[in-house]
Amino acid sequence: MFEDFHAPLSNYWTKTEIGGGSLDIVDSALRMSFAQAQQGRYSDAQIDDYGSLARTQFPWRPPLRMEVEARSSLPAATSADTKENNSLRGTAGFGFWNYPFSARGDILMLPEAVWFFYASPPSNMALVPGIPGWGWKAQVVHTMRPGALLAVPPMAASATLALLTGKIGPATRWMQRLSGAREALLDVDMTSWHTYTLEWHTQEALFSVDGEQVLRAPDPPNRPLGFVAWLDNQFAIATPRGNMRFGTLSSGPQWFEITRLRIERLS
Repeated sequence: MFEDFHAPLSNYWTKTEIGGGSLDIVDSALRMSFAQAQQGRYSDAQIDDYGSLARTQFPWRPPLRMEVEARSSLPAATSADTKENNSLRGTAGFGFWNYPFSARGDILMLPEAVWFFYASPPSNMALVPGIPGWGWKAQVVHTMRPGALLAVPPMAASATLALLTGKIGPATRWMQRLSGAREALLDVDMTSWHTYTLEWHTQEALFSVDGEQVLRAPDPPNRPLGFVAWLDNQFAIATPRGNMRFGTLSSGPQWFEITRLRIERLS
């Protein structure tokens, strides 16, 4: 599959434009944008290729190679300061996931993802020890794997310990075991064009930026996933202390755009 966004979006894509979100072709790139987002109102500009498909019919599984060129109107947040205004707000990215929600937003299953993912503060999804719970990342999440649920009791106990004593070390390790997450924080300027490459194999996922490998993640998901590219104004908090919260953020004009999308199956 190859898309260079020279022409209007094809009917292959399911298009989502919610809360002022807009999908536009600008200089041979797909621009996902909104002029303004409001706290308490969901805004989303998105394409995907799973639409109303059953999850067993999602079109992509390993081995495959994905290559995308992308940039954004604003840089990634550089600190957890929620008052930092000159940065992209909400979440954005592209890659493959299992869309674990219903159309109403109900959580139907545990998440699976192999993608490039951005989240701004106050998002704090601390899935991997030593890596912030926000930022522009290469990321694998593999919760639906044999033995993952065995981590739930020790995760709950260590989260209680963290809440009572402030010692989060055991909880962070159990959170990673539960989520199956592997991550690398990307040290690149999101406002410049970069080439993002993912090789998704059955035994490992390899992520590169401009030809330089940034993450090797063993044991990625192997079930069918769908491709998605998006920009929205959501945040999510899931910390080792057991804090869980979701919401939406306000923002001014911002956009995230991709071009030269290629997905090829590997033998």
